Amino acid sequence: MIVDLPSTSTAAIGKRLVQLRNEVGALALGRVLTLVVVVNEESADEAIEIATEASRQHPCRIIVVISNTRRGPNRIDGQIRVGGDAGASEIVIMRLFGQLSAHSQSVVTPLLLADSPVVAWWPRESPSDLRHDPIAAMATRRVTDAAECSHPRAMLTRLAETYRPGDTDLSWTRVTLWRGLLAAALDGPPYESVTAATVAGAPDSPSTDLLAAWLAWALRVPVAREHTQAGSGICAVRLERASGPIDLSRPGDLVATMTQPGQPDRRISLRRRGDSECLADELRRLDADETYADVLRKGLDRLAAGEGASRPAAVSRAKRAAERERRNHAAQLETGISAEERAASARPALRSSVKPS
Repeated sequence: MIVDLPSTSTAAIGKRLVQLRNEVGALALGRVLTLVVVVNEESADEAIEIATEASRQHPCRIIVVISNTRRGPNRIDGQIRVGGDAGASEIVIMRLFGQLSAHSQSVVTPLLLADSPVVAWWPRESPSDLRHDPIAAMATRRVTDAAECSHPRAMLTRLAETYRPGDTDLSWTRVTLWRGLLAAALDGPPYESVTAATVAGAPDSPSTDLLAAWLAWALRVPVAREHTQAGSGICAVRLERASGPIDLSRPGDLVATMTQPGQPDRRISLRRRGDSECLADELRRLDADETYADVLRKGLDRLAAGEGASRPAAVSRAKRAAERERRNHAAQLETGISAEERAASARPALRSSVKPS
């Protein structure tokens, strides 16, 4: 059911929600959080569809704030969606006009669910500093999407500079499957350390940057960032080891190939994750993502430092590290050290850093 409320107020919207709950039986009492979506008019329909799909896993009240022109009289055009038009949630859409466009937090506050967490999501451009944004200030969790911004890399830098616990980005959530596969590949024999890594992806893909930064932070090795065709996302990852490289490549959008020395090639499902699935993941956890914080504030710096070095110098360092690893590997075999002991000393810190994002 869709109910339009032109030129309304937050009090009228609240009363209408209670009335619909009694008439239609909307399960408002089963909501677990409030999701505030801040979006422009052009992207509103798509954002509402994504939020509605995500709410099927996390029943919530969705408040969509659309700021229009500040010219003209102050006005709120409201719309309420319940039942089949709202998934497992109830949706309140508010289009703000006049000076109300600059005071969205005052409009949102009366409609928040009592004693429930608040998650704020910016599907497109987000504020330059979330620490000073009124909507962000009231949220337990703040979700941005650098991939949808006009300058993704600059956005990651800005997020790193202004980070506070509770911030996250859907570009980070999109690499969860890649992180899990890479950690699993290094968790089996021959338990060798990684000496260098290469991550290939589109130049406009912040997910590729975050994956490379995660490897640089977790493994403490030089990571090369290679560019592929724009729009291709993450394409391949190579981890150099003494016995040979581990290659994980995804030429399309669905299936990847894992290549390891001494093992047959494996085809693995590695589809691109949709926005609704990623948003549902972020609604699942409301605590601070410490791994994301470390990758954002430390990993990106390590990655930038590696990119600043010359390519021949980086390759030379990787070759020297690989040669040292081979000598250590041979020495361990000569002294009879078991595979389990080698695992304890050489296993990287990837697995501990792979948590649902």
